[in-house]
Amino acid sequence: MNSHTDTSEQIDRKTSRSICHAVGERLQQHLRPLESELPSDLAHLVDELRKQDARGRRMRPN
Repeated sequence: MNSHTDTSEQIDRKTSRSICHAVGERLQQHLRPLESELPSDLAHLVDELRKQDARGRRMRPN
């Protein structure tokens, strides 16, 4: 079935974000940390994503 024509019940944005956040937390808890450090370029990009995510959370209304 095409997702654009699906008439099933939709969840609101707040609920969707809560689910995504909970799944992310559980993945972090259950996945082993990497054995080696990330290459410096990749570590920099991950840090930038964390900063952007933090800024987005501060700007988002509750």
